[in-house]
Amino acid sequence: MVDETLRAEVAAWILDDPDPITVAALNKALADNDETELRLAFNGFLQFGTAGLRGPIGAGPSRMNRAVVGRTALGLAAYLKARGGKRVVIGYDARHGSHQFAIDSAELLAGAGFEALLMPRELPTPVLAFAVNELSAQAGIMVTASHNPAQDNGYKVYLGGTFDGALYRGSQIIPPADRQIADEIAKVVSIKNSSRSSNWTLIPESVIEKYISIVSALAPRDGEKTLRVVHTALHGVGSNTFQAVAARAGFLDVLTVPEQAEPDPDFPTVAFPNPEEPGAIDLSIDLAVRAGADLVIANDPDADRCAVAVFDPEISRWRMLRGDEVGVLLGESIAKRLSQDATGGVLATSIVSSSLLGKIAAHYGIPFHQTLTGFKWLSRIENLAFGYEEALGYCVDPIQVNDKDGISAALAIMTMAAELKAQHRTLLDLLDEISLRHGVHATDQISIRVTDREQLAGAVTKIRRNPPASVGGRSVTQIDDLALGSDELAPTDGLRIHLAGARIIVRPSGTEPKIKCYLEVIVPIDTTLAAAKSDAHKALVEIGNAMRSMLQT
Repeated sequence: MVDETLRAEVAAWILDDPDPITVAALNKALADNDETELRLAFNGFLQFGTAGLRGPIGAGPSRMNRAVVGRTALGLAAYLKARGGKRVVIGYDARHGSHQFAIDSAELLAGAGFEALLMPRELPTPVLAFAVNELSAQAGIMVTASHNPAQDNGYKVYLGGTFDGALYRGSQIIPPADRQIADEIAKVVSIKNSSRSSNWTLIPESVIEKYISIVSALAPRDGEKTLRVVHTALHGVGSNTFQAVAARAGFLDVLTVPEQAEPDPDFPTVAFPNPEEPGAIDLSIDLAVRAGADLVIANDPDADRCAVAVFDPEISRWRMLRGDEVGVLLGESIAKRLSQDATGGVLATSIVSSSLLGKIAAHYGIPFHQTLTGFKWLSRIENLAFGYEEALGYCVDPIQVNDKDGISAALAIMTMAAELKAQHRTLLDLLDEISLRHGVHATDQISIRVTDREQLAGAVTKIRRNPPASVGGRSVTQIDDLALGSDELAPTDGLRIHLAGARIIVRPSGTEPKIKCYLEVIVPIDTTLAAAKSDAHKALVEIGNAMRSMLQT
């Protein structure tokens, strides 16, 4: 039975909800005395953090819907207005509700006196990030849940210019902006009584065309382009932009996975629309085998991430490169170029990514930095030339897109693969060359999905209270509590566990209900590269099994 306090809270929300669909759902739950549903829907306002909003679509303040999005837009408007903001660009993907959420945001921001500029159609997140700077906007909104399951949506916020002493230049928000915006959202009493206006503007096609032109120019005009590529957008919004960039750059032998080329918010061919998930790129690899392709490129649904698959002769099958492998390949190429043209710049990666990028930077005499997880931190590094994190996020042109960009990263990898092919070499050959120079750096990630978000922090707390003496047969030499912070890193919930020749980081995901564990094993080349690879793989398995057992107990 629904108690009167909850019933009154639901009734008040219904009066201010602009969406007849969610209103009907709440009225039905009230009529059915469905306390379970209402408790889920009214379990606090959907948390706004550095990743913005992200959650399941549905009725009530704890989910993604027009009422929640409306309050968020008004809270952002109040934050910006107090700091002199006047222009906001808004993009959206093809998920359920995305277009309507974008329209609501445009109307409410225009009604609040802002110049609201709306993307003309469903487009990748990197195009929105580009537009923030290109249009000199004080903020950008991207309606997307990136690679989350089909039932989710999200609301990502970028800032342009300087806010409270922090220079953003079109990057995602960091503290304290997230808390300050959340405080303004909490002050919003009603959206039905707020002014709306249709006086918003569609962003001209010339902005999208400029993004395509700038990205395609990253590939040398006189470079090798003989490469057969299979591409999948995983039912997202990346196909048209990727194809336009590839064609403009001179890569004309590109095959698209037809079942996944067009946007589809239900993602019918994949369990999770994330290239990292098992089976997500199976259709791409099937096409690559049939077509005799050289390379597979997969973008996630909003195309800010890039996955790469190649044929591996050591195992006689296609496999997806780990995010660290792609990051190392891009880092090697960019570091070598920087050392040759003396343009300067910094290489950077997050603490959960491989330590190999730092050794590559040192080899070429390039400055290197580590940050906390997330491009909101990487993008803030001064004079950044290349940044990556192991979760398939790469920033190869931070001047134009100060965020991860799966389109430009794909072109950079294609360019590299084509140049190597002309030398009768492959991406795997280059990885082996790097390993011979620096040792084998093998990485892996363990993700444990949970149903109760309280389990996320609890997993780290359990290890913090009962630290292990050894993991996978290797003695623990040191444990860094990341919650304490350091001179270089802001405090964050997580632990960095040092072993002999290995490193583990455990942290709760900031965007999904997962506990994540990042492993790295480093093996020097004492005898042969093959032996070092075998030793590294064995150690990863042992450490991974031990961590799974520890986290699931």
